[in-house]
Amino acid sequence: MNDYARIEKAMAYMVAHAAEQPNLETVAAQVHLSPFHFQRLFCRYAGISPKRFLQALTLERSKQLIRASTSLLDIAHTLGLSGGSRLYDHFVQLEAFTPGEYKRQGEGVEIAYGVHKTPLGSMFVAVTPRGICRMGFVDATNSEELLARLGKEWPLSTLHHDPDATRFAVEALFNRADDASATLSLHVTGTNFQIAVWRALLTIPEGQLASYSHIAQALGTPKSSRAVGNAVGANPIALWIPCHRVIQQSGALGGYRWGIEKKQIVQAWELAKVDNELLSPMAAS
Repeated sequence: MNDYARIEKAMAYMVAHAAEQPNLETVAAQVHLSPFHFQRLFCRYAGISPKRFLQALTLERSKQLIRASTSLLDIAHTLGLSGGSRLYDHFVQLEAFTPGEYKRQGEGVEIAYGVHKTPLGSMFVAVTPRGICRMGFVDATNSEELLARLGKEWPLSTLHHDPDATRFAVEALFNRADDASATLSLHVTGTNFQIAVWRALLTIPEGQLASYSHIAQALGTPKSSRAVGNAVGANPIALWIPCHRVIQQSGALGGYRWGIEKKQIVQAWELAKVDNELLSPMAAS
């Protein structure tokens, strides 16, 4: 078992046994490591400690949902505005395929693809010269299926395996620089409504949540919650377009294309990471 697989397995174990509050020794035993070695490995690859991840799964998530019950009432007024999310206001830019590109079915478009291991699971990534066009977890499906879908969408494009050209999309998630002048581009295809929903998702700050109904309200279509849900489910770029931040109005997790367990893992990892970033200046002072 490689190190990425160990971290992924440990996260899955903590999700499944969060109510039992397993200690470090118990979790480390699941991946056949000493507690000391496991602690160092987890912090190195996930960027957070196992304890912080478990806290985010349990107590902190409960607090977050309580806060969300109020903030969701205001989300329609804040979506689309610059605000608390430096990353998604300044770092990620989304642009759609032009009508001409769509009509040509990808003719002349070079698409590189590769599969990369991450603490959250192996990910398939595809990029055009203009940005990331596809990203998904291969443990929920497989890379061949994702590649086939991509080829079906753009039958006249040229697909070539080139992990070196796609690695940046994953590395940026775990080794993000604070340079606000740097940008990461997403190059997507979808209906006007889908693209509007994906743009709205980019405005939800890290570690926070929004509901389907309030995204619909923010878009000026308050009766389109179901359509919003369908657009969220069709998100072509996992993690960078943060569909994992969308929950039901009741506070329930709702669906996730890559599975509910994966949604819990991603939410907890992100929340713990954000809290770490908030605590860093205090720790240094």
